[in-house]
Amino acid sequence: MDQHASTIENAIKGSLNIIEQDREREIISRRFGLSGQKETLEQIGELLNITRERVRQLEKAILVRLRIGAEEGQIPELAAAEKLIIRNLTELGRVARTIDIADRIYGRTATPAERAKLTFISSISSNLTAIDENDLYYAAIGIAEYGDTKTIHTRVDEIVTVIKKQKEPMTIDQLDAVLNYEHPDHIKAIASISKLLASLNGLWGLAKWPTVNPRNIRDKIFVVLESKKEPMHFSDIADAISKSEFRRKNVTIQAIHNELIKDPRFVLIGRGIYALNSWGYAKGTVSDIITSILQEASEPLTREEIVKRVLRARKVKETTVLLNLQNKQLFTKVDKDTYTLAPQDNSK
Repeated sequence: MDQHASTIENAIKGSLNIIEQDREREIISRRFGLSGQKETLEQIGELLNITRERVRQLEKAILVRLRIGAEEGQIPELAAAEKLIIRNLTELGRVARTIDIADRIYGRTATPAERAKLTFISSISSNLTAIDENDLYYAAIGIAEYGDTKTIHTRVDEIVTVIKKQKEPMTIDQLDAVLNYEHPDHIKAIASISKLLASLNGLWGLAKWPTVNPRNIRDKIFVVLESKKEPMHFSDIADAISKSEFRRKNVTIQAIHNELIKDPRFVLIGRGIYALNSWGYAKGTVSDIITSILQEASEPLTREEIVKRVLRARKVKETTVLLNLQNKQLFTKVDKDTYTLAPQDNSK
């Protein structure tokens, strides 16, 4: 066991040692999951043959006694653990999700029991704030001087409100320009507690926005193209996803290609090359594009102008455009290097 793990373990043992009754130690250990799985009031009640309400009452009373004991110095081992947690919280922005602070302290992916030990310590320490998990917030731990649970919740809600009003993802620096915090790291730390927010590539937005929290392959393709800001071959898109910050990024090239074909947000503009339709690219063959350009122009256009306009909508070679212009059923040369639409035979 390394030094940090020993510091936490000693604080747990010291805290449990001041609980006189075995049953009460059992309740606290099982409620927090100090030895493994966290248990419900009902589960503990059935085990100890007492009611759910009685378990809740005992838990509350035990925690009150532990907090008093901690303040009165009855748990000398607690001070070192508090110092360790506060030092790491300071570096993380004064508050952090329990899972993040635990991984940092243990130097690896912490077990549920190890995370539970930090939650327990923060629940009885007057120098720490324990934030319970619910539908809006992740379980977290903060430095008490930075605020109690209500204060931290208010700060989280403030950031969510700002992003909602912006209606698009924001960087931490953009949030810093709007909010009043000592350091941008504090904003990032607070935002990470919210279940309503998500971040990707330095941008923070609502968790329901695919630009910061893509949930399927199509959304991931969109984020890659939006970030690249230029057309990409489907194999390059697959490679970009595999190297991304996405949580699930093991996708096949074939799966990428299939989604590109089905989603109207993506436009094929060359051999295997796709762009976003919001960039102004249109679907269809090169001949279709030329036809559309001439229809919109309502007048003959030079070869050079047609090529220039087609290349805005398609990533193809100039010779491909010129070859399509030779289709006399669709296009007519009206002057030297000038073309218009071929007259249509309406007699059929």
